Amino acid sequence: MTVNHVYARMTGRDPHEKHRAATPLELLFDLVFVVGFSQIGSQMAHYLELGHTSTALLGWWFATFAVVWAWINYSWLASAYDTDDVFFRLATMVIMVGVLIVALGVPDVFHSIDEGVYLDNSVMVAGYVIMRLATIALWLRVAKQDEARRRTALAYVVNISIAQVGWIALIFLNLPIGTTLVFTTALTLFEMAGPLFAELRFGRTPWHAHHIAERYGLLVLITLGEVILGTILAISAVVEEQRWTLEAALVAFAGVALAFGMWWMYFAIPWGAVIERHRIRGFAWGYLQILLFGSLVAVGAGLHVAAYVIAGDAHVDAVFATLTIAIPVLAFETLLFLLYALLVMQFDLFHLWLYLGVIAFLVAAVAAVAAGATLSIGILLIACSPVVVVVGYETVGWRHGQEMIARATR
Repeated sequence: MTVNHVYARMTGRDPHEKHRAATPLELLFDLVFVVGFSQIGSQMAHYLELGHTSTALLGWWFATFAVVWAWINYSWLASAYDTDDVFFRLATMVIMVGVLIVALGVPDVFHSIDEGVYLDNSVMVAGYVIMRLATIALWLRVAKQDEARRRTALAYVVNISIAQVGWIALIFLNLPIGTTLVFTTALTLFEMAGPLFAELRFGRTPWHAHHIAERYGLLVLITLGEVILGTILAISAVVEEQRWTLEAALVAFAGVALAFGMWWMYFAIPWGAVIERHRIRGFAWGYLQILLFGSLVAVGAGLHVAAYVIAGDAHVDAVFATLTIAIPVLAFETLLFLLYALLVMQFDLFHLWLYLGVIAFLVAAVAAVAAGATLSIGILLIACSPVVVVVGYETVGWRHGQEMIARATR
């Protein structure tokens, strides 16, 4: 696609464009999310090691949704309308600034939830609104220049604008935390309904199935960085306490194997091929991955909790630390099986056996640590959980997968 970098009309790209790939601008855009996920992971780990589980979970969800939802909106819009001209680049930069402001507001959100009086989301909402205002500007440009999809673009503008009024109002109303969370849930559902209403009521935007699948995969890689970071922290804690020992080597191997296994699981599935054939299924697939990204952030946080426990700085024990890793790993694997089943609309009994194997290793990890095994052994057993799926896929499952994909793409 030849683009005038000064000005190009946002009339929509070809949804079947060959060799469509992520642009350097999109790769730069993704980098700011490293900061957002790092802030969420570190804050979650801090409150988990204190034993404040409800604070950790509420703060994790509130912050994860704000960060990932903005990424999703931008990425789907860019897949359909990326002109890469000056206006689009500057709007992208504004959204990136908003992401950084959201990241700066993450500690305030966690702290205020822990105090339990009111939710201090002022900085985070300010950053979120900045991101969304830039998105509104892009959709207004689409409405002006893509006449065939003007009503769709304006539906996006109306939905996003109403939601931002609600988010801003929450800052000034200063409601009790429980009431604020009710309104937050309502606004979240309203925003998530926006794309469904716009695209199903007024017509689809020309997003590219293989491009959007690649974009999600790239964010998975970004998020897996939190698992690697958590591994580094756990290794550092072991080395600081014991210097380089077998324990440190086991933690290093297990953490990397865990990240590698989850990567292998995700990228074994040709998401783009099915979404291209059944574009309507892209909505559920795209939305559910908010939780999938969140589960990966939580795995990194769990490994950070393990580092606290190994260093002797935690208020929780080794069993709790093992659970903070095992539960989000189970969530990731469950979501992956669910996403695959929803996308191909088929059930394979072999997947049930793999899933039971996944659960068996996670239970074994918690049981082993409860019986006196070290955290390194627990992490190693957790790392075996995705390996069950990888081995099953590479030996038998790939044949099943090819047949299911073939049926789904007829």
